[in-house]
Amino acid sequence: MPFSPSHLAELNLLLQFPSISTQEGIKVHAHTAAPETVRAAESLYAKGLISQKDGGYLTPLGCEAVEFTQKLQSMLAGS
Repeated sequence: MPFSPSHLAELNLLLQFPSISTQEGIKVHAHTAAPETVRAAESLYAKGLISQKDGGYLTPLGCEAVEFTQKLQSMLAGS
């Protein structure tokens, strides 16, 4: 099954979270962010990967997801 556009938006949003510290988060501004980014944040929140509907911090599950996403991105980039 290929990645859907919504999954790709979620993966791209996960890559924006700092992976070094769980004390740093992001904010998705609904009035300026792309609609797919807003939907991705809401979806990640519903899945328990981030702490707020509009970003916030990574949950423990979110930290794991970011780690996997970064590894996949690195593999696909060939580095």
